[in-house]
Amino acid sequence: MNEVSRDRDPAFGDKLAANVRKKPVLVAVDLGAESCRVSLLRWIEGQPEIRLIHRFANSARNEGTGLRWDVAAIEQGVEEGLRACAQLAPEGIAAIGVDGWAVDYVRLGPGGQPVANPFCYRDPRNVESQNLVHSKISPQRLYELTGVQILTLNTLYQLHADADTEQSLPWINLPEYLLYALGGRRVSEYTNATHTQLLGVHDQKWCPTIFEAAGLDVNAAPPLVNPGTDIGQLQGPLASLPAFRNTRLIAPACHDTASAIAGIPAQGDDWAFISSGTWSLVGCVLDSVCVSEAARSKNFSNEGGVGGRIYFLKNVNGMWLLRQCIEHWRSQGQTWTVEQLVDASANVDAPEGVIDVDDPDLLLPGDMPARISGQRKRSGQAAIPEGAGMAPIMTSLILHSLAARYAAVLQNATSISGKTFNRLYIVGGGSKNGVLNQLTARATGLPVLTGSTESATVGNFAIQLAALEGRYTNDVGVAANAVAEWAAILANQPGDAHALGDTIPVHSVQEIQRPNGKALA
Repeated sequence: MNEVSRDRDPAFGDKLAANVRKKPVLVAVDLGAESCRVSLLRWIEGQPEIRLIHRFANSARNEGTGLRWDVAAIEQGVEEGLRACAQLAPEGIAAIGVDGWAVDYVRLGPGGQPVANPFCYRDPRNVESQNLVHSKISPQRLYELTGVQILTLNTLYQLHADADTEQSLPWINLPEYLLYALGGRRVSEYTNATHTQLLGVHDQKWCPTIFEAAGLDVNAAPPLVNPGTDIGQLQGPLASLPAFRNTRLIAPACHDTASAIAGIPAQGDDWAFISSGTWSLVGCVLDSVCVSEAARSKNFSNEGGVGGRIYFLKNVNGMWLLRQCIEHWRSQGQTWTVEQLVDASANVDAPEGVIDVDDPDLLLPGDMPARISGQRKRSGQAAIPEGAGMAPIMTSLILHSLAARYAAVLQNATSISGKTFNRLYIVGGGSKNGVLNQLTARATGLPVLTGSTESATVGNFAIQLAALEGRYTNDVGVAANAVAEWAAILANQPGDAHALGDTIPVHSVQEIQRPNGKALA
């Protein structure tokens, strides 16, 4: 992998080692498509204390030119959180790391400032762009080169959709952009770079074949770095605060799923994972890439992990479905929370049949109850009435469908990779969804162990700590075992969290069939 040399003086490594022995104070920023969080790690009587200091809402908005993120509002929210952290940590903050959702990016002008608000991955422009790219380079060839799941939201299709006049402008993915705005170098961190569908799966470099075929300028892409790379010192107005005078900027696993998996304090090689939230990322950890025809036909991704490992997974639609339903019902004057609906869904009969949660129509915003009912009608199933009074039944359908999809994906992961799973970790916001976790245990036949709801933050901190203590090599970045050790310390547990469904028998899950009769890949 290409790596930029670190910005540090010769004695900096010794200083970092001393700081780790002192158990440094750190900040982790976790960017989310619905909310963003700024968290502070301090050590109280030698024990870690992670506090959520600032949370602020985030959402894409239609600006007339497309569905876009308000990047200035995100920067302002992060700055507010950092200032609050500085007040709480007068002893000084050693480092800041940022993770977030993948694929979206900022184009930079001559002065290094954004030329416009970045597009959201759900903008419909990506559909036409994907078709145009595939007319120039086939999906089969793309998978052979990158090992990445073919999704309309991938950075490749978004970059291709940009205007010709923008193609030479440098770009940077959102988590790395926040580090850049704080004073770091412009980089693309490995785990996030794999989500662009522009990184070679074998050499881990930008793939010139894809750039050329899609008409993209490879010189506009950022230099690549590994997880845990120090990319500079905090600069600007924040650096004048006493707590931030010597603060380093560290690129953790900038993709939030990679940080979330790094936050799982699991030992051994017999476990699978679900990072559950707006999206569900379902899969397992491999030592090397798997780009077999079976992997391609089932559309599995080989995504970058900590310590040079591969996260072999699929993106599955997640709690986005229910949240979109809630938004529609709110427009009708019915107010529900996710927690209320999940509880209510436990008291209704199981649905007859399930929906294809990854139907492209269900990836788009707007009137989700009608979209779900439309799919059921097309597949010959009875539609669910769209009134808000049927909300618990719709919720039950969504949760049963997600569990069935998780089980199907894990069955495919087993058959393709040859790995046997004896336990399933669920982390992220969905880990507290007891109904979905129980349904998942029944559908998969696996004991379900719930980890931290803020596993991405735990992983972010664990990577920073491993980097600061010098557990870093140029080949892969921070060592996976060092990150796991820190994750166990931060999670305040030696290994497993509490188990669900240990005695639930295996439930056979059939492949969902699309309306055209083709099995869901």
